[in-house]
Amino acid sequence: MPALAWYGVFMVGPVVAMFVISFNDWASLISPHEFTGTDNYRRMFDDPVFWDAARNTGIQLVVALPLMIPCAFMLGYYLQLKPPGHRTLRVLCFTPGLLSISAKAMIFVGMFAPDGGVNGLFEAFGLGAATTPWLADPSTALATVIVVDVWGGIGYTAVLFAARLASVPEALYEAAALDGAGHWRRMWQVAYPVCKGFVGVAAMLQFLWTLFSSAATVLMLTKGGPGTSSTTLSYLMYQRAFLQQDIGYSQAVGVFLFVAGLVGMVVIRRFLRQNH
Repeated sequence: MPALAWYGVFMVGPVVAMFVISFNDWASLISPHEFTGTDNYRRMFDDPVFWDAARNTGIQLVVALPLMIPCAFMLGYYLQLKPPGHRTLRVLCFTPGLLSISAKAMIFVGMFAPDGGVNGLFEAFGLGAATTPWLADPSTALATVIVVDVWGGIGYTAVLFAARLASVPEALYEAAALDGAGHWRRMWQVAYPVCKGFVGVAAMLQFLWTLFSSAATVLMLTKGGPGTSSTTLSYLMYQRAFLQQDIGYSQAVGVFLFVAGLVGMVVIRRFLRQNH
């Protein structure tokens, strides 16, 4: 009963409140509000900024997840082989997960600044024509946000995969090796099928993290700009609620994100569920 009460108050309650607020004209939680029906949803679907944010979020998910999950799985498989220095490598992989979002943002602001590390590296190799203000260029701003997400997620997820792969019986690998399977085949034809369900869980967690938690990264790196080139749905929700005092609209975006999250989890679960 205590667990159910906690879940009802702190999980179900906010979701219900989000739906209720989305049907109201509500500037702030302490101001008077007025029921407006689906007006917030009509404004949202007529807003070009919303569609820009939806497109950017879609690009972010389509690029980050297919890159992050396979790379994390391969790195996790390598870690569970216990190569020389594997303990140090585990710590290095897990370190991005221990850094605060503000610390990670400061690192990458320094790297992608006009006179930062990335442009300095290009200059050192005689590729000065490739330098650009990465965070202020509409064609690269979203890419920098994706890079931060992938960098922060691969190592952390790899350590989780390594922990799961450590429970795979050695006899399976030995039998595959006797049949002539190399590391690549043992990884994808032995380890992956055994851990496919866990891969699905990790993919769902990273999907939800990317979908709902990119606002902080966008805020600290680009503030959604230039223009709306790096505005994501989660940042749009923050912007409307806290900067423009339009909580009703922001919660309409929140409902859209909630539905998108449910659909995404069902799709991931369908394609990455355990087959045995």
